[in-house]
Amino acid sequence: MNSSQALELHRKSLVVDLHADTAVLLRFGYDVGERHDPPLPGGALGVHLDLPRMREGGLDVQFFGLPSAPKKLPFGWGGPKRTVDRLLDALEAAASQYSDDFELVLNAAEMQSAYDRGKIVGLRGIEGAHALEGDLDNVAHFAQRGVAYLGLLHFTSNDAGAPAYGRGRDDNLGLTPFGRELIDELNRLNVMVDLAHINRKGFMEAAERSTAPVIVSHTGVCGAHQHWRNIDDEQIRVVAESGGCIGVIFSRRYLGDSTLDGVCAHLQHVMNVGGEDLPALGSDFDGFVVPPQGLSDVRGLPDLTQTMSRWGFTEGQIKKMLGENAIRVLTDVRG
Repeated sequence: MNSSQALELHRKSLVVDLHADTAVLLRFGYDVGERHDPPLPGGALGVHLDLPRMREGGLDVQFFGLPSAPKKLPFGWGGPKRTVDRLLDALEAAASQYSDDFELVLNAAEMQSAYDRGKIVGLRGIEGAHALEGDLDNVAHFAQRGVAYLGLLHFTSNDAGAPAYGRGRDDNLGLTPFGRELIDELNRLNVMVDLAHINRKGFMEAAERSTAPVIVSHTGVCGAHQHWRNIDDEQIRVVAESGGCIGVIFSRRYLGDSTLDGVCAHLQHVMNVGGEDLPALGSDFDGFVVPPQGLSDVRGLPDLTQTMSRWGFTEGQIKKMLGENAIRVLTDVRG
């Protein structure tokens, strides 16, 4: 496949990103309907996407991860649950303002319908079970608000378990009793279980307990670059065995590479270990990452597809990585 063929493949593919933190910017007045440029060289730290640039980069579907703080925040944000509710409000307000171009959906069927009508599609996710404030009834609350996945941990411990790194780290701690009940409740309500940021023991226990496919929305892998943030081959295999998918992060720090080859190396390793139905995209755009050269913002996605082609990935494999794997899991869990 030559360069022009790769660009055409990108244009024709339904491209999905499993994680971006852009909704946080909305709470500070960021206008997702206007075109922006990253303020720092190379897209360091943020302002990675908006609707015009998503069109230009061919990103069709974005999962918006909504980080939940471990405690009450100042300036009127409120506690963990209120913080996420306010982020959901901001995201829904943006979808209402730009309803001709942008639609929030609940599942794969709605996603396909919106895409067929020419819309950019958004889905909602939560990053950290802190948002539940120790109450399983809040799973139903967020499910009713359209949340498609819930990440158990972020950078601090919570009622469900311990993080891979951060405050409360404890590598010997697995899922708490609340964490085990949480997995069951997420399965019952058809909310995807996201294992980004959780420590290894909790990761393995959660993947084993879940009766539905699990995801890792944004991560690197140790087989391509050894780092505390990245998951190992055994973790890759248990996600594959569940029928899930793994979103590769666009962060130089976790990729161990400042180029697009770094993203491809991690995608390649995920595929080598878990099969071609496993790798996906999980950018972590607007999540204080420094993306690799060529991906300073979402407009670089066609260049990533060209790099995939140069790496020798087949057309079928590229389509799976760009979106089909993520869509399959969304369909299996949420319909």
